[in-house]
Amino acid sequence: MNFDLKTLSLAAAAKSPSEVLIVLISDLFQAGKDPLSSLIEKALKAKDFSSKTGKVLQAYAAPGVSASKVVFLGVGAAKALDVKSAMAGLTASLRASETKKLTVVSAEPVSAQGLQALMLALAESTYVYGTTKSKPTLRSLSQVSLGLPKVNLELQNAFKATVGMVQGIEFAKEWANRPANHATPTMLAKAAVALAKSGAMSCEVLGPKEVAKLGMGSFMAVAQGSAEPLRFIVLKYQGAAKSEAPTVLVGKGITFDTGGISIKPAGEMDEMKFDMGGAASVLGVFKSLSTLKPKINVVGLIPTCENMPDGLAVKPGDVVTSMSGQTIEILNTDAEGRLILCDALTYAERFKPRAVIDIATLTGACVIALGAIRSGMFATEDQLAQSLLQAGDDAMDLCWRMPLDDDYADALKSNFADVANVGGRAGGAITAAKFLHRFTKKYPWAHLDIAGTAWKGGGSKGATGRPVGLLLHYLLSQQPSKSNASSKKAAQSVN
Repeated sequence: MNFDLKTLSLAAAAKSPSEVLIVLISDLFQAGKDPLSSLIEKALKAKDFSSKTGKVLQAYAAPGVSASKVVFLGVGAAKALDVKSAMAGLTASLRASETKKLTVVSAEPVSAQGLQALMLALAESTYVYGTTKSKPTLRSLSQVSLGLPKVNLELQNAFKATVGMVQGIEFAKEWANRPANHATPTMLAKAAVALAKSGAMSCEVLGPKEVAKLGMGSFMAVAQGSAEPLRFIVLKYQGAAKSEAPTVLVGKGITFDTGGISIKPAGEMDEMKFDMGGAASVLGVFKSLSTLKPKINVVGLIPTCENMPDGLAVKPGDVVTSMSGQTIEILNTDAEGRLILCDALTYAERFKPRAVIDIATLTGACVIALGAIRSGMFATEDQLAQSLLQAGDDAMDLCWRMPLDDDYADALKSNFADVANVGGRAGGAITAAKFLHRFTKKYPWAHLDIAGTAWKGGGSKGATGRPVGLLLHYLLSQQPSKSNASSKKAAQSVN
C-alpha cells in the first residue's frame, strides 16, 4: 500500500477528487463554513452521529463534496488508541470495498502516535494473503492520502517511520503465513539473501557442515529428524561506523514444529507453521531498516530448521553438547526452540553487542500468563527492559516484564547433563527464559516470548507481524541524537 501525507483542511478535502473520503471527527470538533462541516454539524444536532469512538455515518453524493462517498468516523479524544479502535471498526467494509484510492482527513490536529495508529490500522484492515492461492489475491486498496490540518516535522518523521514499519510488518506476515512447504529453511535463507541486496546490508548463510564446524550440537539435534537441511542466517545492517557496537536480534526459525518424538496433538497442528514467527519478525525488521536507513548497526541471527519425528530424530533423554560447551539433557523434544536459540545466543558473542534480543514463539505457558495482548519480556538489565517497554507502548505492540529470579533455574537441574531443557509445568515461560539466560552472560540480553501475540487462530487465522513495531521503535530510539553526535565528533577532534 502506498501512503502520502499532506496538509488538507476540510474545505480543501471537500473539493479533492476521491472515490471515498473518510473524515475523522473528535470531541474537539468545531464547524467551519465548508460543506463537510455543515453536514457534520447537522448530523450532530439531529443526533444521527456523535464523535464517540467508532460511531459511523455515511453519505453519498453530498452537496459540495467531490468524493462520491463520505464516511464520518468518530474518534473520541483522538488519542492513538481511539484512532486505532475506530479504524478497526471499519475493517469489514474496507476489505469488502472495491475502492482503490482512499482519502482520510482529520478535522482536528492528530498526534504523531495517532498518525501511526491510523496508518497501521488502515494497513491491517486491508492486508490480504494470496501467495498460495490459485488465483492472484490482491488488496483492492492501493493508495491512501492522509490529510491533516497542519503537518510539522514531528508528523513527517512519524509518517516516514510508519511507512517503513508497515513494510516490515507485512513482510513478516507474508513469511509467517506461508505454509511450511512454501517457507522451508532454504527458502527463508533465499529471502534473506534477496533482502540484503537492498543496500547497506549483507547476508551469510551457513549450512549443516558450517554449523557442525562451529559445534552447534544443540541446533543440529533438533534438525536431525528432518529431510529439510538446516540453515543459519546471518544478516548485517550497517548504518553507523564499524566501531559502533551492534544490536543483535535472534529469531527462532522453526518452520514447522510437530513436537518431534514428543509429538503434539493433531488438533490445530497446522498452526505450527507460525513457529518461525521470531524469524519472520527479524526479516520484517530488516525490511524496515532497508527503507528507513537509520544510523545504527544491527545483526540478525536466524537459526532455522524443522522439528520432525523421523527415525533419526533426537529422543527424550538424549544428551547433546551446545556451542558453549554446556551439555543439555533433552527431556522433551517439543521444547526445541530454546535448543536452537542457545547456540545462536553463543554465536552472538563474537559481535561484542551493545544488547542481544531474542524473539521466539517459545512457550504455551506465556499464552496462559499474558494471553494475546502482551508479549512476555525478560531482561537482564533494567534500562534495557524499560526501553523495550517504552518501545512497545509507543508502537502499540505491548510487552510485559517477567521475572528472571535465579531460584527458577532449580527446575532445570539434571542428573545426567549440565542442564535439562525443561522444568515442570509451573512457571514454564520463566524456566524457558532461565534456560536461555545460561547462554547470555557476556552481554545485556532480553527475551521476547511471542507465543501469544505472533498469530491469531480461528476465523481470523493469520500472522500479526508482531513484534516488528516494538523492535523497530527500540532500534530507532538507539540512534545517536544530533547533540550527542556533535559532542562526540568534537571530542574526537580534540583528542
